[in-house]
Amino acid sequence: MTEKRLQKELDKLKKSILSLGTMAEERVRMAVKALDLSDANLAAKIILMDYEIDENEVEVEEECLKILALHQPVAVDLRFIIAVIKINNDLERVADEAVNIAKCVEFIARQDKAEFPFDYNLMAQKAEFMLKMSLDALVNLDPDLSFRVLTLDDEVDRIHSEIHAQVKDAIVEQPNRVGYLINLLLISRHLERIADHATNIAEEVIYMIEGEIVRHGKWEQNLEQLRT
Repeated sequence: MTEKRLQKELDKLKKSILSLGTMAEERVRMAVKALDLSDANLAAKIILMDYEIDENEVEVEEECLKILALHQPVAVDLRFIIAVIKINNDLERVADEAVNIAKCVEFIARQDKAEFPFDYNLMAQKAEFMLKMSLDALVNLDPDLSFRVLTLDDEVDRIHSEIHAQVKDAIVEQPNRVGYLINLLLISRHLERIADHATNIAEEVIYMIEGEIVRHGKWEQNLEQLRT
């Protein structure tokens, strides 16, 4: 009976974390749309909705702590709960980054548009794709998909570095638009952080399935070992 009750609680927890993932993914989509359209009204809506993610994040954490206290799970079940606690935090941070992008959009929308040679579409698409893949890996418990997420992180970092260099040059050329340009740089940073959190989620999925910690670049060393 206790084992059946534990499985029921774990199933409920999985549904809760997937629901939070869906919410976080939607916030990112909204933030990217607000950025693309320079839509201050949509940006304001994203900011006002942030409390929903915060409330759900607390509920998931409380579910995890209750299961740990009442059932004292071990082995695979314990790894699952530990991974969910960490993924839960990353999803809340993803939503925070969407809010941060929205705040930048609100500021930019009130300013005269400055000439800037960079298009955020590619970076935003990659960050969104990484988040979607990491959540798909969680749904399907797919370590191979998780490894694909890890391989994309360097591409987003490279784009962020390019934007950083271009913003520095633009500030020299347009010193009167520093505030506007800094917000463009911050948007790049927030997109890069979304990709980082997607990477963290993918790493936790690998830990959940394989019991291997692959953070801090260790995934490259362990890739062949985990697949054999």
